[in-house]
Amino acid sequence: MTRPDRVPAHNLAPTALAGAIAMAVAMGFGRFSYTPILPGMMTELSLTPADAGLIASANFVGYLGGAVAAGYGWAAGRERMVSLSALVATTVLLLAMGLTSSLLLFSLIRFLAGVASAFTMIFTSAIVLSRGLAAGNPHVQSVHFGGVGIGIAVSSLMVFLLPAQGFGGLANWQAAWFGGALVACIGTIIVAALLPSGPASGKAAEREKPLVWSRPLVVVTLTYGLFGFGYVITATFLVAMARQGASDHTVEFLAWLITGLSAAISVHLWRRAVPRLGIVGVYLLGLLVEAIGLILVVALPSPYAPLIGGLMLGATFIMVTAYGLQIGRALAPQSPRKALAFMTAAFGVGQIIGPLVAGWLAQGSGSFTVPTLLASGVLLFCAALIGLEMRRIVAATGA
Repeated sequence: MTRPDRVPAHNLAPTALAGAIAMAVAMGFGRFSYTPILPGMMTELSLTPADAGLIASANFVGYLGGAVAAGYGWAAGRERMVSLSALVATTVLLLAMGLTSSLLLFSLIRFLAGVASAFTMIFTSAIVLSRGLAAGNPHVQSVHFGGVGIGIAVSSLMVFLLPAQGFGGLANWQAAWFGGALVACIGTIIVAALLPSGPASGKAAEREKPLVWSRPLVVVTLTYGLFGFGYVITATFLVAMARQGASDHTVEFLAWLITGLSAAISVHLWRRAVPRLGIVGVYLLGLLVEAIGLILVVALPSPYAPLIGGLMLGATFIMVTAYGLQIGRALAPQSPRKALAFMTAAFGVGQIIGPLVAGWLAQGSGSFTVPTLLASGVLLFCAALIGLEMRRIVAATGA
């Protein structure tokens, strides 16, 4: 007899596609298109690294606020409506970025965009991943999170193809934000047509039990937050780093394109290592690989440094994000949505601090070497914590 909450296999493709497009819009464009657009803004608006870090941190403050708000259960039964509303808001906010040159307004807009991206990530994931889990299909997660990488790659290509002089009096960076808004609008329409009504369990309206903070869950959440600090420094400033000393914009375009393409397939590729290493082992290895990638960013000469850095960033940060959340959900089976929300909040705290510290250190030292090495050290510390706690985490999750 078929379980009533089991999702038919033929319904999974549009669901996974809706998740991928939603993540491409909210994360690839709503959050990460700031990275390839930033060098043009810094040049044409005379923004300092500290200014750029402030704008980035405002986005992450919004992401934190959205993640915390999502954990209170007010959206139970209304996940689809909240997700689509957040995608519409993302489109509007991308448009708004091209309509001002004020540092204060940039920060406010990016704050709101952070809220919208957190809502989309949490509530769309609740719908899509629950249906993949109900059907026992691991490919849904790969496609869903792969959308972030596709969004990054498309945003990089869009910025690269824009004429240097912009369009009809618009600066290049303004045209990039407007182009992102157009892509986001189209994506939102497609998601609205494909996204199912809610999580597969049929219990979306029920409130979860209070979250129980076991030692493994505390450790995983801590490392997840520190990972947010470590990865975001390169994710924010990689293209700006690539522009330093480059004769044209090709290297910065390729660095971010490689980041996106490697991110798009990373979860699928890393999944092949799960049977041998387990999810916790893959999570640990991802932290180590990204830490090494950050060291190579400052150790290798240009143009190889940003290209290798982009490859290793893309190959790990989506996977670590996805598997970290999966581990957190497994450690809190009675309150998985709360675990997801609080881990996302910890991630958000790390992301807030990262750009501020990196911008300040880069402005003081004149390069991004010191903040990049700091980020690598933080990731190595995370790997050490997981290694020390690994036996307990595996015992608690069976992963």
